[in-house]
Amino acid sequence: MEKRILGRTRHKSTLIALGGASVCPENRRETDSFIKLALDHGINHIDVAPTYGSGKAESILGEWMKEYRKNIFLSCKTQKRTRKEAEEELGRSLKNLHSDHIDLYQLHGLDDPKELETALSEEGAVAAILDAKKQGLVKYIGITSHNPENIVKALKSFDFDTILLPVNYVLRAHPEPRNYYEPVLDLAKERNLGVIAMKSVAKGPWPSEETPYNCWYQPFNIQREVDEALSFTLSQYVTTATSSSDIRIAKMMIDAAERFTPMEEKEQQKLLDKASTYRPLFPRARIG
Repeated sequence: MEKRILGRTRHKSTLIALGGASVCPENRRETDSFIKLALDHGINHIDVAPTYGSGKAESILGEWMKEYRKNIFLSCKTQKRTRKEAEEELGRSLKNLHSDHIDLYQLHGLDDPKELETALSEEGAVAAILDAKKQGLVKYIGITSHNPENIVKALKSFDFDTILLPVNYVLRAHPEPRNYYEPVLDLAKERNLGVIAMKSVAKGPWPSEETPYNCWYQPFNIQREVDEALSFTLSQYVTTATSSSDIRIAKMMIDAAERFTPMEEKEQQKLLDKASTYRPLFPRARIG
């Protein structure tokens, strides 16, 4: 699988990063089989959070880190906003992941401007992460958000190394301030930031209460459509895309990434035209 440099971190990440949201404690055999599949296909970037897998994803992936840690760029996250809480959560994550450091520690889910202000304050979570960096517990600092406007605001206040956000052709076909990611990608390119894409294969919100996939959004679920969606995302200023939380879709993404070729502008426009009739995932809308 192709690798790309993750901005100023200089790490060469595979086009797909293993998303810890795919870890399912209730089906450990399938989960372990998928993790092995991903690692066997050369995936060298893992993205996890304390809340994934009903709170057990870190511990499950930690068992794998005992053997594979030296080959993995390990990304973790915190949704804590204060210094003390973030410091405590980082300690738990390091223990669960059987690691003496985390390569990339990210302020997670910063969609709310007020939460951003708290996290970046003198006694905010970022202060704990900076202390951890001085101690060698963290190498790089990132931010994740579904809100491009908030990311731009964050980048004006703190010198992050990476950003993780939705980069998706359906969103691109329905641009508005709350989902328009182009300004973020422009800033990332200007500052040499690593860009990690999420929701690359999201078609939109579920049209009904029925959700046959382990995703809170409706994914593209045919290999050709997954190929198109992922190819579009990876043809933007993106380093890597996190795998779907549904293992079936995640496997399709790995397959697509291994056959990836950049998508020409005409092909991209065809997808955008097709997506004009789709309902974008963001801004969030209620089912029904």
